Amino acid sequence: MNLTDNNTNEFEKIKDVFKSARELRIECYKILPRIPDCERFNIIDQIRRASTSVILNITEGCSGKSELERKRYFEIARGSVIELDA
Repeated sequence: MNLTDNNTNEFEKIKDVFKSARELRIECYKILPRIPDCERFNIIDQIRRASTSVILNITEGCSGKSELERKRYFEIARGSVIELDA
């Protein structure tokens, strides 16, 4: 099995998580126009970065790294989800 097969297999294992992360990002972007003007300066940028971080770190975690490194990327993604929840 080559590296590409490993990446594909790893992604297949978490395909539903990846789909949910994409949906989360879309929903985050949908609510941005509803944020009050007085809170727009920092919060919009932070929501964009955190929602993008979730999906990018999940993707990076599936990119053929060691198990330890994969877990690290998935933990970063989890932290971004917690940040969005706050």
